[in-house]
Amino acid sequence: MLRDIPELKVEDIALAVVPDVADGEKPDEFTVWDVFLINLKKQRIHGVLVSSKGYGSLEGKEVETSVLRHFIEELEPMSAAVVEPIDREVFGLNNEYWVSFYIEKTIYDKKYIFLPESILEDNFSHIPVINKTGVMIR
Repeated sequence: MLRDIPELKVEDIALAVVPDVADGEKPDEFTVWDVFLINLKKQRIHGVLVSSKGYGSLEGKEVETSVLRHFIEELEPMSAAVVEPIDREVFGLNNEYWVSFYIEKTIYDKKYIFLPESILEDNFSHIPVINKTGVMIR
């Protein structure tokens, strides 16, 4: 029976954590950071649900954040939407985002995890569509 369920691979959907700074500026402790959902597809996605949570160890204690859920009605091709702001204090945790969406009448989903201490300037790259630098997972 399981073999009858199609395996739908998610491609060209990315999540990025981006500091809100002007070009050439470096983020500091006061910088606001945003999580973006980026549709790199040539078709729109709709009915997008993003669940986010953080978990792991901070200062020797196991920590788990609240689960937040966000809904985006639709995201046009080659566009992006802010999912949520993210506090730099949780960069030391696993930051997990579960993204579900429809393309026409077919539902897709994928889990994205920013590992502890992966949101660093050393890992910055150019983020397409929003034309900023940050850390992106595809």
